[in-house]
Amino acid sequence: MAQAAPAAGAFSRTDLPDILSARTHRMVHWTVPVALALVYGYWVAAIRRDGGPITGWNVLFGFVSAIVFAVLMLAVLQLTPSLPRETHAVVWFAFTGITFGFAYSQTGATVLRSVIMSIGIALLVGIPLFYWYYTHEDGEGHHVP
Repeated sequence: MAQAAPAAGAFSRTDLPDILSARTHRMVHWTVPVALALVYGYWVAAIRRDGGPITGWNVLFGFVSAIVFAVLMLAVLQLTPSLPRETHAVVWFAFTGITFGFAYSQTGATVLRSVIMSIGIALLVGIPLFYWYYTHEDGEGHHVP
């Protein structure tokens, strides 16, 4: 049986039902970066600990790393929607590279190896994001359905 193809522009993002309330959206806007920051802080502290005993300095290092990660991620989330699509992708590229590079440097690797690894991971994130933003936003940064 043949089905009629939907007309171009017949379905857009605005047609989707919004099942979450405005309050839930605000909570998610803050809790996701905080939850990711706690995971990141634990991860960095565990890497630095290297299987040794958990010390107060190690816990402090994890919490400070989590706070810095959360502040940077919230800043990126606030800044990027107003940026052009290319710069939007570059900011996420840099954020990913810096956060991974810092975590990788805690393994005791050389600075050169940390930089090379972080550039590789940042490229794995940055190239698909650039493609996504370039195909889903117009030149002014508005979402195109």
